[in-house]
Amino acid sequence: MTYHEIINTILFYKTRILKVTVFATVLLFLVLLFIYPRTYDSTVTVLPPEKQEDMGGLSSLLSGQGFSNFLSGGFSNASSQLYAEILKSRSVKLYVIKKLGLVKFYGTDDEYDAVKKLDKTLNIQINQEGIISLSVDISTSLIPMFLGNTDSVKNLSAAVSNAFIEGLDKVNHEKLSSKAKKARIFIGQQIKITRIKLDSVETSLMMFQKENKAVSLPDQVSAAIDAAAKLKSEIVKTEVNIGLMQTSLKEDNRTLVGLKDKLSQLKNQYNKMEMGSQDYLLAFRDVPELGKQLANLLREVKIQNEVYVTLQQQYYQEKIQENKEVPTVQVLDEAIPPEKASSPRLISSSIVGGVFVFLLMSFISIVSDKKLLPFKKKEKGNV
Repeated sequence: MTYHEIINTILFYKTRILKVTVFATVLLFLVLLFIYPRTYDSTVTVLPPEKQEDMGGLSSLLSGQGFSNFLSGGFSNASSQLYAEILKSRSVKLYVIKKLGLVKFYGTDDEYDAVKKLDKTLNIQINQEGIISLSVDISTSLIPMFLGNTDSVKNLSAAVSNAFIEGLDKVNHEKLSSKAKKARIFIGQQIKITRIKLDSVETSLMMFQKENKAVSLPDQVSAAIDAAAKLKSEIVKTEVNIGLMQTSLKEDNRTLVGLKDKLSQLKNQYNKMEMGSQDYLLAFRDVPELGKQLANLLREVKIQNEVYVTLQQQYYQEKIQENKEVPTVQVLDEAIPPEKASSPRLISSSIVGGVFVFLLMSFISIVSDKKLLPFKKKEKGNV
């Protein structure tokens, strides 16, 4: 059939086509208005994790939003993506389901079946600034206008979105606390080792001074000892950080590689100081023998004292981190009950449905007319 024939056929059957189209459109509108379930969603927005400045030792990796920075290298977009993945986790969904009793709402007997249904309605978006938007589609039952559960569904949509953020904070806090506990135990072991070494060198120094009476050292030597003690303390602190991070990171991790490079540089500086490099004003090997023995003992005592104090500071930092209850997630806008349903869209859906019915009826009319065309020609020929 030509284009003109198609137009003529539609015009010929326009009354029937329009009647069916109008009837179907009105019927669809009424079904959507009175029978079809209404879906509501309420959006909660979360600020991206803040980058943490270096606070010294392991706390720079584990404090505040440290769990996110620990895994993502401190980039807010990567940290936001980590937050999004935690929100999608089964642990958070189970928290939401248990908190709000959604097993009954979804009509299941098993929490994990409810998790699957909840997962299908979860919407998470991250914008360029790293702000996370989360919403959950909550639908009413059939015939919502007569069953009167619309308000409860509106409230539930907001409660579910907010519960997801509570679940994120709970999981994030548990991970932070677990990391801090692991660090505290590890550092506690190092403190015991350092305490034993410190007791040993203090005893050796006391015996040396008792045997050789009082031996004084030049101020230059004392200054070098203090510098060596601080440098050695930084070396031990870096070694402790590396020892802890190696249990949870791959060898090619940027943070771990950076710490190893830092350790190598610190050791080079310490070796120069011990061997008498020209970069330093004093070489320990140039000190007279008796004074050198005293210098070595004093230096070892200073080093172990410095290391012990540093480890104690880190130990209590991790202990505080392990037990603090500060929220780890910053909410920009809490979810509130929505005023309008997100679906169905009554007007637009009815218009789209009407257009579809119009095209369908036009197609049926064209096909029917085409089948009748040979009989029409035959009748004209007989005439």
